[in-house]
Amino acid sequence: MSSTTNPSTHHTSTIGAIGAPSRRNTELALLVFAVAIPVFAYANVGLAINNEVPAGLLSYGLGLGLLAGVAHLVVRKFAPYADPLLLPLATLLNGLGLVAIWRLDQSKLLQAIRQAGTAAPRQLMYTALGIALFVGVLLLLKDHRVLQRYTYISMVGALILLLLPLVPGLGQDIYGAKIWISVAGFSIQPGEFAKIVLAVFFAGYLMVKRDALALASRRFMGMYLPRGRDLGPILVVWAISILILVFETDLGTSLLFFGMFVIMLYVATERTSWIVFGLLMSAAGAIGVASFESHIQTRVQAWLDPMREYQLSRQGVKDGIIHSEQAMQALWAFGSGGTLGSGLGQGHSDLIRFAANSDFILATFGEELGLAGIMAILLIYGLIVERGIRTALAARDPFGKLLAVGLSGAFALQVFVVAGGVMGLIPLTGMTMPFMAYGGSSVIANWALIGVLLRISDTARRPAPAPASNPDAEMTQVVRP
Repeated sequence: MSSTTNPSTHHTSTIGAIGAPSRRNTELALLVFAVAIPVFAYANVGLAINNEVPAGLLSYGLGLGLLAGVAHLVVRKFAPYADPLLLPLATLLNGLGLVAIWRLDQSKLLQAIRQAGTAAPRQLMYTALGIALFVGVLLLLKDHRVLQRYTYISMVGALILLLLPLVPGLGQDIYGAKIWISVAGFSIQPGEFAKIVLAVFFAGYLMVKRDALALASRRFMGMYLPRGRDLGPILVVWAISILILVFETDLGTSLLFFGMFVIMLYVATERTSWIVFGLLMSAAGAIGVASFESHIQTRVQAWLDPMREYQLSRQGVKDGIIHSEQAMQALWAFGSGGTLGSGLGQGHSDLIRFAANSDFILATFGEELGLAGIMAILLIYGLIVERGIRTALAARDPFGKLLAVGLSGAFALQVFVVAGGVMGLIPLTGMTMPFMAYGGSSVIANWALIGVLLRISDTARRPAPAPASNPDAEMTQVVRP
């Protein structure tokens, strides 16, 4: 009689039982570079403008490093398995944006039209508030699936945020767009926060309705056409985006919301027909509104013929229309930068004037860092989107997948809309470049967006608990003759 132990009864360790590495040390190493690069850029700008290292270099470096360090410690403690790249990438973009804003603060031309040296300190304060909200998201949101309970509350909240700029006495009309509200002396753009709330609503709604929306009634030109009664959701969102465009004259926000919904709808149903319908409806709505809305017409004319718009702007206001020279100035800035740029602090993008550090901050980088610098910046944005999509693929629940896709899609659309407008690929929209442009609402909302993505990523990468071992099974012996 011989006995052997059955291998199948041995305790085996799976990948889930072993656990994925947390990658927090990798994140910390990348954060060091993410802080060091803007600090060196800050010193470079000071040497180029004043031939000396800026006096505030140490305080700027310590401030940015402290904020990044706090964010890292919170992630290490409360989201140890989160994606290790999202935080360093966002910190790098935010730091470079602060450098560009401070560089424009030193312009004598801009000092003549606004209080000198105020934009960069305020942006640093907004960054601190953004990271505070980022920390709050990770501390309070223990599981992203909790947000699914508030699907329809999110819809109501988003509508309230979108309607706030239309409230008399609260909303502000700035350069033709009614997308800001004034609270305690600060201008807030509610649409930046509405995109996160709307993503929660879309994810919860599509998770429940995706099977019905995926059904097709007939096939036309290789596409499965949705049933008529299932067109309701996309028609409602389309109508809301058109109303935003009409009453708030905000082309960027309407494109962002409708595009985000179509992306999430496609991911939920895997029907290409929804993309086609979305593009056709978006084009029809934009053309219809542009036919009678003078503000949109002006932006389209500036896109089609920026030189003519520049000349009309130099001649002053004609027929009650304020013409803009910014589109042409931005193109000149990109052309002046060439391949490698003029060098940090040595450009003239301040000629774009009041929008140089907000809508057109990308033109500053285009002139001073050149094509190579712009490609590097767009690559960083692309990496953030890629990590968001990777988080969606790794998510274990449908709601998390749709929410990560929606947030990543909204981020990607905002970058495309802003960069495309500044570079002359599409009409200008007035939105701000995430993390880099001057504006409190944008930087605070986008830090919250990164926090939600990190929470989903932590849940997705967190190892499953090891199965309990069975001592009796391990002691089982198979008797062979």
